[in-house]
Order: sequence, then C-alpha cells, then structure tokens
Amino acid sequence: MKDSRLLVGLETSDDAGVYLLNEETALIQTLDFFTPIVDDPYRFGQIAAANALSDIYAMGGRPLTAMNIIGYPTRDGDLETLARILAGGADKVKEAGALIVGGHSVEDKEPKYGLSVTGIAHPERITRNSTARPGDRLVLTKPLGTGVVATAVKAKLAPPELQEQAAVQMATLNQAASAAMQEVGAHACTDITGFGLLGHTFEMAKGSAVGIVIEAHRVPVLPQTLDFAAMGLLPGGVHANRSYLGNAVSFDTEVPLSVQDLMFDPQTSGGLLIAVAPEKVTDLLDRLFQQGVSAAEIGWIEAGRQPGTIHVQP
Repeated sequence: MKDSRLLVGLETSDDAGVYLLNEETALIQTLDFFTPIVDDPYRFGQIAAANALSDIYAMGGRPLTAMNIIGYPTRDGDLETLARILAGGADKVKEAGALIVGGHSVEDKEPKYGLSVTGIAHPERITRNSTARPGDRLVLTKPLGTGVVATAVKAKLAPPELQEQAAVQMATLNQAASAAMQEVGAHACTDITGFGLLGHTFEMAKGSAVGIVIEAHRVPVLPQTLDFAAMGLLPGGVHANRSYLGNAVSFDTEVPLSVQDLMFDPQTSGGLLIAVAPEKVTDLLDRLFQQGVSAAEIGWIEAGRQPGTIHVQP
C-alpha cells in the first residue's frame, strides 16, 4: 500500500528513504555496514561511518543521530580493537554534527561495522537521484579507484603513500560537497559506492528517464590505479558491475579497458555525482574548490539519447 508521506522509497534505488513529517521537515533514513577495508581499526571506524553518513548528504540532508551496527568475535577477539573501531566511528559522527544514540551488536567471526543514520531536510529541498534534467552537467567529487587500491594492497603492491591517500579520502565526509550543491540548487545527486561510477550513473539515468554521456578523460582517478587495473588487479565487483549493467553502457573504442574497469570499480565512501544546470556548474565547482573538495565536470545529460543508457567517450 502506498503512503503519500513516503517521498522517496524503493522505486528509483535512491540513497536513502525519505518520509514526510510536516510541511517543513522530512525524515531521511539509511544504514550501511561492511567488513574492514583498512588494517587500522580506528581508521576503519571512520571510513565506515563516513560511508553511512554519505547517504544523508547525497539526499541534501543533515544527519542528526546514528546507531552503531556491529558484528564482532567478542569471545575470541581483541576488545581493544573493537573499542578503536567504535572510537573512529564516534569521532566521525561528531565531526558531522550528529550524535551516537545507541546500537546493536552480534557475535560474528568476521568483524563488521557501520551505522544506521537518521537525518532531516526540508521536503522541497530533497536531492533525489531521479530528477536530473536534459542539459544538466555532471560533477563528480573524489577520484575513483579505492576498490583497485584495496586489491593492490592485498597483492602487496600499493605503496604506503597511496594507501594513506585512499584511506584519508574514504574517511572524508561529503558534508562540504553536499552544502555546495544545495547552495547552487543542484537538480539531482547520488553518492558513488558499491555499484561504481557507472552503476550509480545508470540509476540516475534510469530514474530520471534520461541518457547520459561521460567523457572518460575528465574522470579523476587515484594515482597508479590505471596501471594496477591494466595489470588485472581488480576486485570481483568490477566484473559483477559490468555484467549487471550489460547493454545499458556503451564505450567508444578509444576508451582503454583499464579506464572502463575503473569506472566499474566499486567504491567505499566515494564522492557525490551531482547533476546541475549548465549555467551553475562553474559556481558549483568554485564553491567545491573553495572548500577544499576535489571535483571535476565529467559529462552531461543528453536530450534525445535513449533513457536509462550511458555512453562513454574518450
């Protein structure tokens, strides 16, 4: 049964659910958790928290409260490590201006951590993934490649400075990017996580009933990740994402396979993909750069292209 107060539900695979409380306030709810992506437990807690909070920012909201979700081998594990994970998460939630209000844990042989987050926004200023318009320009914050870096770490090929760069990026909140897009009046937004750039772009294209063009040379990537991708150091999610998208994505023959793979690379706590009117894209980029946010214009919404499709040109 449909409820008129449910402003955003399952239909468009958006980043969070949104429920109307009154004329001035909509409730935004999300949750996310995963296994460790880095060795340092404190940094892992930060990254997992930033990843969960990102869904609120992608919807144009402000996080208010968070609840810990924990799977941990308490009978056999190091409780000091668990405490460091929780401390990392708590500090990142505090940085976001929100509060930890509780949580739940289960006994689990493999550690897992994340958050259930509640936020708010004005109901008329929710930023959906399904409201991009023909002519809009696409802006991406944060370079791609965290999945490839994690794979290179397992192969003992990622240098320490690259590991640190990727970890810092994943632990960085999308708070400033969200504020900038709201200030300029962006039309649509989603954050880039497990389905990779192309997977989440597809959700925007399908939900908005538009076609999208991406210029591959404009897409920012982390250092050395193109080389690692060319070596075949790819997480399994790259192949799963490519298979899932099928014929919805087409590539010019000049786009190298390594570049394609990075665009399918599943991201952890990735950046925002923002659709904004062409006359506002320079203002948006200026605001992002002023806040120290890495960003690039990478494509556009193209009128006349088959809805729900993406074409990648060099």
